[in-house]
Amino acid sequence: MRAAMSNRSMSNRSRSNRSSGTLSVALNLAGETALIVGGGEVALRRATTLSAAGLRLRVVALDVNAALSELTGDIQRRPFETADLDGARLVVACTSSMALNDEVTRLARLRGLLVNHAGAAEAGTLRFPALIERGGLSVAISTGTELPMLAQALREKLGAALPESLPMNDWSAQRDAALQLAGSERAAALDHLRVQIRAGVGL
Repeated sequence: MRAAMSNRSMSNRSRSNRSSGTLSVALNLAGETALIVGGGEVALRRATTLSAAGLRLRVVALDVNAALSELTGDIQRRPFETADLDGARLVVACTSSMALNDEVTRLARLRGLLVNHAGAAEAGTLRFPALIERGGLSVAISTGTELPMLAQALREKLGAALPESLPMNDWSAQRDAALQLAGSERAAALDHLRVQIRAGVGL
């Protein structure tokens, strides 16, 4: 009995330590085209995020939230067509039809495009994390599971612990200056900066 319990415990630990299968990265896609299939509230949230990252937006939907027109002039009020994927680097499938979202995601994956399925994130290749932004600092939170409520709660918790502002430009300038030094002077300057940064974030 003890051996069986031990085996189950090891199995549970193995499952809990297993990779979520996702890769957390920061992509520079400024200037690339993002296709958003859907025109509702989810489309607006995704469009706001993508526009802030410098992507060009193309929206295809029968009904379009009026606020989307403030983010892009490329709005096609019609059903999705396969040709809409042409020239896109990233796709968001966020219509009210799960079947259509499935089809858009399938076609995008066949072309090797980054694609987010709003109703079933595991079906796509791209997920949008919960973000905390403080000036030039961005902290992304992803649970690796379908628990956006947890990611949002953690964003609130961590956001409350972070300073409202950080002297990012000053710290970057100090780092650049330190790297121009040699030997012990460089090490001392970087150590001094490390102390400042740790104090700045409350450590």
